[in-house]
Amino acid sequence: MKKVGIIGGSGYTGGELIRLVFNHPALVLDFVYSTSRPGTPLYDTHLDLLGRSQINFTDKINLEVDIVFLCIGHGKSIKFLEKNQFSRETIIIDLSNDFRLEKDAQFQDYNFVYGLPEYQKNKIEGARAIANPGCFATAIQLALLPLVEEGLIKEAVHINATTGSTGAGVGSSPTLHFSWRNNNISWYKPFTHQHLGEIGETLEHPKIYFLPQRGNFTRGIFSSCYTRFEKSFEYAENLYKNYYNTHLFTNVSDNEISLKQVVNTNNCVVHLHKYEDQLLITSAIDNLLKGASGQAIQNLNLIMGWEEDLGLQLKASVY
Repeated sequence: MKKVGIIGGSGYTGGELIRLVFNHPALVLDFVYSTSRPGTPLYDTHLDLLGRSQINFTDKINLEVDIVFLCIGHGKSIKFLEKNQFSRETIIIDLSNDFRLEKDAQFQDYNFVYGLPEYQKNKIEGARAIANPGCFATAIQLALLPLVEEGLIKEAVHINATTGSTGAGVGSSPTLHFSWRNNNISWYKPFTHQHLGEIGETLEHPKIYFLPQRGNFTRGIFSSCYTRFEKSFEYAENLYKNYYNTHLFTNVSDNEISLKQVVNTNNCVVHLHKYEDQLLITSAIDNLLKGASGQAIQNLNLIMGWEEDLGLQLKASVY
């Protein structure tokens, strides 16, 4: 069994990661570090853990653990690693955006590999440090990767993607309140979202117009991308199915997709539709799992040489 430490376990992604570690047959939770809740039981924050765990949050760190997941805010992972030197054998998986860009990947003795398995599984398998992709970035890249692989994005890509309230994290913003979210929708950060940097590097910088939206649901991302595509629909369909044929967690659906197909899973579903010269690609993921903690475990499985879906055989709530 490999010992796991989680840095910052009180938020949504930290909570999901704790649950995944508890249910992973090759992992044992060693500690969950928190500066705000040391000494309090995990189940006081994550209520579903009542009766399942007696572990408390702690302000002590075991620098010799086998794996560390960093679930702290953007910009904080660098500062944390500067103050805490883990064993050279410790695997680091960061869920913030601190190391996702190529210019930030080299830090101390670590070379952070961008952890999108459908993009570069081979590099992940030999890594010691992983920069986990952002949730929007995951949904959008999985929608477009097959086109990029064949050099078929010739013009601008237009993207509209809607995320649930958990995408904003645990906080006090009015947009997180039920009275604001219920029966409501809005856009934010139009054309300037922070995930555009990592998307651009993976997709080789096509022109992207991205409009993110807040949805009136709890979790999930539904993304719609369209761009000019001169080849046939059958060509596109074969291209996507061949590309994802060897990837366990991304599937191409012949039917129109919906968010409930993927919520509570590490899956991504993709659907294609062609209208005149425009190819529409819709994708759906759970922002907390495939967009964060589930993908982090998927990356760890690849690093360790375990089955890619170990501990990730989760069922969607489709009804």
